[in-house]
Amino acid sequence: MAASNGRQKTARDMILSLALIGIAALVVYFLAIPHDDDAPDLKRVDYRVELLTARRAVSYPVAAPEGLPSTWKATSVRFQGENSDRWHLGFQTPDGQYVQVEQSTQKPADFIDEAGQGASATKRTDRIGDRTWTRYTGGRYDALVLQDTPGSTTVVAGTASFTELKKMAAALKMR
Repeated sequence: MAASNGRQKTARDMILSLALIGIAALVVYFLAIPHDDDAPDLKRVDYRVELLTARRAVSYPVAAPEGLPSTWKATSVRFQGENSDRWHLGFQTPDGQYVQVEQSTQKPADFIDEAGQGASATKRTDRIGDRTWTRYTGGRYDALVLQDTPGSTTVVAGTASFTELKKMAAALKMR
């Protein structure tokens, strides 16, 4: 009888110990480990130097926005002269989405697929200012594509809505 009672105490003690360890782990998880579900605050970048460099280096008119509200935050910029004179400018929209402006002298079909993250052309176009943009959907990004830029292809793409993509396209000045 005594041996059976000892085993019950051991099993009960083990279960209580596991329960206490579980409670302690939950307390540590909820109190000691930060849980921030918000997206990190992205640093604003100044793209003026790269824009001037690109405009001096390429044969096509380089696109950059003018007049966007300050709530649109430039977050990335790249000019790759060795890679089909590729221009990239990325922005975070006021509601936290992403919009990028991409230009290149690369073969249009390949460039559009890459810049649009696999989006496919639709039959829908948008007249924005004096330019006609073709909508692309279905990939990781939605996109607006302008193929009649002299010497290059221009893509405005991202996770943002077409309304936001059109705002960016309308703000673009090509020089």
